[in-house]
Amino acid sequence: MDRHDVLAERFEAHRARLRAVAYQTLGSAGEADDAVQEAWLRLSRTDPDDIENLAGWLTTVVARVCLNMLKARRDEPVGMHLPETVASDGDGIDPEQQTLLADSIGPALLVILHTLAPAERLAFVLHDMFAVPFDDIATIVGRSPAAARQLASRARRRVQGVAPALDTDLTEQRAIVDAFLTAARDGDFDALLDALDPDVIVRSNGAETTIRGAAAAAGRALAGARFAQVILPALIDRAIGAVLAADGRPISLIAFTITEGRIVAIDLIVDPGRIAETDLALLARR
Repeated sequence: MDRHDVLAERFEAHRARLRAVAYQTLGSAGEADDAVQEAWLRLSRTDPDDIENLAGWLTTVVARVCLNMLKARRDEPVGMHLPETVASDGDGIDPEQQTLLADSIGPALLVILHTLAPAERLAFVLHDMFAVPFDDIATIVGRSPAAARQLASRARRRVQGVAPALDTDLTEQRAIVDAFLTAARDGDFDALLDALDPDVIVRSNGAETTIRGAAAAAGRALAGARFAQVILPALIDRAIGAVLAADGRPISLIAFTITEGRIVAIDLIVDPGRIAETDLALLARR
């Protein structure tokens, strides 16, 4: 084999791990492949004799590419990321990709990770999931090792804050919200109307009323559910709500106001910046 073939063979030995790092950081199989391909392109333009630790070098490159992609997402308009289809070969699901997805983090944790700042998410994934030392993470995120440790620690606290206990009132409210979400997933318009106050209002990003009335709100709920791969119950700023996610990413947060057993207001948060700033805690599924 010539020099290029030898380098390609060495790269292929690390591909699976690089894809796992990229996928668990980005939550998108397609983007993970893009990040790994970029790492190969950079390696092919580099003298391998200058690389002492190929595994560490490649992990650093993929991590930096992922960090840049995460930062770019925060400036993209809502709706850019719709559900992606798992890549397949002629006979169905690509076995390698199926293994990657099966071994990856679950949808609830993926959603929580998407609410973290890019550097926090990367530090958590690299250290807690792939045992990358904080000295190496510090170089990637441009912080001191102590600061990198703090990034991972903050992310860990957020992740471990999933599924808080609810008081009696919130438990009762959750039952109403669960019925609403089930109806939205099932496309049951009449059941949605049963959960809504006739004069329910829907606000978006804290704006003035954008929708009023049960029929209009139910129609909006059905439309939103079609774009969501995952609907997870949650506390949104300590109010009963839900996270709608596509491709592992929250596309909107929904907080409900409930009075006398009916939903009287629905507040939508669809701006990526506001989603990142919201106090969010996922609730255990029933």
